[in-house]
Amino acid sequence: MKIFAHRGTSTHFPENTHSAIMAALKANVDGIEVDVQSALDDYVIIHDTYLDRTTNGKGKVCDLSAQQIQQFDAGNGEQVPTLQQLIDWNSNQTLLNLELKHTFELEKFAAQLEMNITANKISADNILVSSFNHHQLHWLKNRLPWLKIGALTASIPLQYAKFAEDLQAFSIHVDKNFMNKSFVDDAKLRGLQVFAYTVDEVEDIKLMLACGVDGIFTNDPERTKHFLAQLNEL
Repeated sequence: MKIFAHRGTSTHFPENTHSAIMAALKANVDGIEVDVQSALDDYVIIHDTYLDRTTNGKGKVCDLSAQQIQQFDAGNGEQVPTLQQLIDWNSNQTLLNLELKHTFELEKFAAQLEMNITANKISADNILVSSFNHHQLHWLKNRLPWLKIGALTASIPLQYAKFAEDLQAFSIHVDKNFMNKSFVDDAKLRGLQVFAYTVDEVEDIKLMLACGVDGIFTNDPERTKHFLAQLNEL
């Protein structure tokens, strides 16, 4: 089962920051999930629409420039990273799951991904773009046919994973509370990878294993990897 660091190693470091990203890389995770939002002039790595919860700033992310946002403390004196900083830090070491939150100007986003691939800063195989906004995923898949997309849901649709298959998704990302084996089996029959979020508790990890998911997003990847290793020894 693959282990994805949710917003980096966010249990021990400020989420979506340099330290959280670097700790996840040190833990040799299978991927790092981060949140992408549009500032006025750039893409920044932050979860909430507003700055208040994760920084000492106030206001909406989309109303400020990246430079203005980076003046705020994102925890322990760190800055909110830009998308380009994230790609540079990762240095193509692992898969980056870029979850689009309030993200606009998708042509600019697509062009930035292409530019980084051309510059050999990241491989196409190490990019996975996910979103609850399936319209954006549909647009991106048409614009970048090679792009791996992950369809997010916090529900059990009547036709299970059909919506993700219709999107030509690589993976379906499901809230752990709405995961069951029927959902997983249906997704796998459709050729989809199944990833569950956000899985930290031991009982939930066991349940996801029993359901047969392909990977989980976790806030403490080292602890989760340690527990999985113990299970494999049984």
